[in-house]
Amino acid sequence: MASLYVALIHHPVYDKRGQVVTTSITTIDLHDIARSCRTYGVPAFYVVSPVDALRGLMRRVLRHWQEGYGSTYNPNRREALDLIQLQRTLEGVEIDIEARTGRLPKTIATSARESADTTGFAALREEIASSEEPWLLLLGTGWGLTAEVLSEAERRLVPITGVGAYNHLSVRAAASIILDRLLGTR
Repeated sequence: MASLYVALIHHPVYDKRGQVVTTSITTIDLHDIARSCRTYGVPAFYVVSPVDALRGLMRRVLRHWQEGYGSTYNPNRREALDLIQLQRTLEGVEIDIEARTGRLPKTIATSARESADTTGFAALREEIASSEEPWLLLLGTGWGLTAEVLSEAERRLVPITGVGAYNHLSVRAAASIILDRLLGTR
């Protein structure tokens, strides 16, 4: 079975007015998504931001949980956070995965917006399971991945839908649902 990597994209993403922005990194996203990644066997969880100060702050937070008091206080948390790789760009993520696996990953874009060119969870689950290539799941922050990122992805996953019209899950909740649907036991 191929490996599925995860990238949390902080740039380029939209704000609620449709402007391309860089969003702030939040520690709760790092903790919760890393724990989900560890649970489902994801080999690396990338956090993508071009802002040096934010990546520096995240390094300090990670050091606390990986080397500092947090590493002995909560070893399970350390194990999950060890998956986190900070990158400046999406291209940096792809280069790192190629260095790890010898192949560029196939990218899977996510969006809460409907589109005609989407792939369902079952079909993508089967494609990933039968592939020898690495895959990279792109999760957008803010109001989602830009049209450029969506159009450059090899696959665009169908949106997660609930029982009504409301569709604004947190990225960490969406990440858990997606990982379970793509990698969870059935």
